[in-house]
Order: sequence, then structure tokens, then C-alpha cells
Amino acid sequence: MRQPISFYSEGFKLTGDLYLPDGQPDGEERAGIVLCHGYTGVKDLYLPDNAGVLNDAGYVVLTFDYKGWGESEGSPSRLAPYSRVADVQAAITFLGLQDGVDEDRIGIYGTSYGGATVVWTAAVDRRVKCVVACVGVGHGARWMRSVRRPDEWHDLLARTKADREQRVMTGKSEFAPRSDILLPDRQSAELAAAARKANPAAIDTLPLEYIDQTLEFHPEWVVDKIAPRPILFITTNDDRLVPPEESEALYALAGEPKKLITLRGYGHYEVYAEPAFSEVMAETVAWFGEHLPAQVS
Repeated sequence: MRQPISFYSEGFKLTGDLYLPDGQPDGEERAGIVLCHGYTGVKDLYLPDNAGVLNDAGYVVLTFDYKGWGESEGSPSRLAPYSRVADVQAAITFLGLQDGVDEDRIGIYGTSYGGATVVWTAAVDRRVKCVVACVGVGHGARWMRSVRRPDEWHDLLARTKADREQRVMTGKSEFAPRSDILLPDRQSAELAAAARKANPAAIDTLPLEYIDQTLEFHPEWVVDKIAPRPILFITTNDDRLVPPEESEALYALAGEPKKLITLRGYGHYEVYAEPAFSEVMAETVAWFGEHLPAQVS
């Protein structure tokens, strides 16, 4: 059962959905999981599928849109990595307040740039009891550099410097095509385009301030602070948008208990479609089931 909800983060009203598992008796508390979408995603783009699988496994699940995305309040289309962390923390608080949720047993799942967000959130918020980061970013500058030719990289730095100066003088960032900032991945771009076309909240232009914000956000700086709480990293060996080295670097720096799963033969957006989706969710449900069971007998 899916219920529209709203809550506040840093004074802004965020929209979301609460997914309740079938057959949960009144008065019984279950573990809850907050799902976090990626760089330019929205809650209704891919996450309902993840929520359905986790509901079937017995969890109460919350999805939401960050400030400025979907119908959530806030400056439109901003990345604001640390503000996104605050949004996830507010979502954790809200989920813990719901009837049927054990506030002491909450996990978080993030996909793509959401994988970076959940790592940082878990590092600073001890309420997070279990983490899954799927095809996530570990070091923003390394990631943006790794998917560009040298001349493209230098052009990007020059462009963001000019926009940084403009923002200081005018308060405004130039909007550019999404593909200028998040380089198209030819391998799975068709899948991404089809999914985004069906969702009117998935926009195609972004402020150039995204670049600075990405270059300065490095979850691998704090991933070691999560232990001894468990974290699972899922990547693919053929991801050409967020290379597997990002998850591998996070895994190397994380403390135990930890696990790294590398799926074979899939691209970045293919993890949202079958057959990769089922592989991702089988590993996810198994990890949560081992470290954060939906029900406590």
C-alpha cells in the first residue's frame, strides 16, 4: 500500500510516499528503509520498484524527493550534497515516527549519486543501522575527471570557474543541458532516456553550480566512520557512467562488516531493468535480512 506523505527538512516541505507491506498486524513494528534517488532522479523514476521488493520482504519503505525536485519545496534543480544529507536525516526521523515502524531499526538504500548520499548520511548519523549503496560515487572530482577526455576536463573547470564568479556577483547560475554535466553513457543512454521521457519531473537542464558541488563532495573521506554498522556496495563491471572503481575505493576504506558485489555485463542504467534489477534486489534483500531483519521474533 502506497500513501502520499510530506515532511519538513531545513524549513522546506518535502513530498514522498510511504510503502506499507501487506499483512502487517496492527501494533507490530517493522524495520524501515529510506530509499534515496540519484543525481538528477526523482522518487517516481525507479524507486517504486525497489520499494515493492522491500515491501514483499516485510519492510516499511519511504521514498521522497530532495529539496527543489519533484513537488518538494526549495530552489529548483539544485544538487546541494550536504543539504541532501539533511533531507535524508529528516526522512529517517519521519519514518521513525510512523506507526508500525521501529525507530531503532532503520536502514538506507541509495542508487547512483544516492549511493554517495547514503554513505555520508550513515557516517554522520548513528541512527542508520544498515546501508546499501548501489553504483555509487566515492569521490566526486575523481569521478567527473574519469569519464572525460583531458581537454573536456579543462573546459569543464574553466566553465565552472566562470559560473562560480557569476553566482557570487549575480546570485544566479547558468543552466545547461543535463548532458553537459552528466556525460551521456552510450551503452545505456537509451534506457535512461526512455525512463525519463515517461516522467515529467525528470528535467533536462541543470545549473552549472552542480559541477562545483560535485567536485567538492567525497564520501570516501568519511566511509570509515560507518563501522561497525554494516554496508553493502553493489557495482557492475561494465558501468561506463560511474566506473566500478568508485565502489571499489569506498569498499577498501570502509570498516567491517562490509561486502562488495560486482555484477557482470551490465551498464549503469541497466541495474534498473531486468535481469540486473533482480540481481541487485536479491543482494539487497539478503543484506538487510542478515543485518536488519524486517521482523524481530
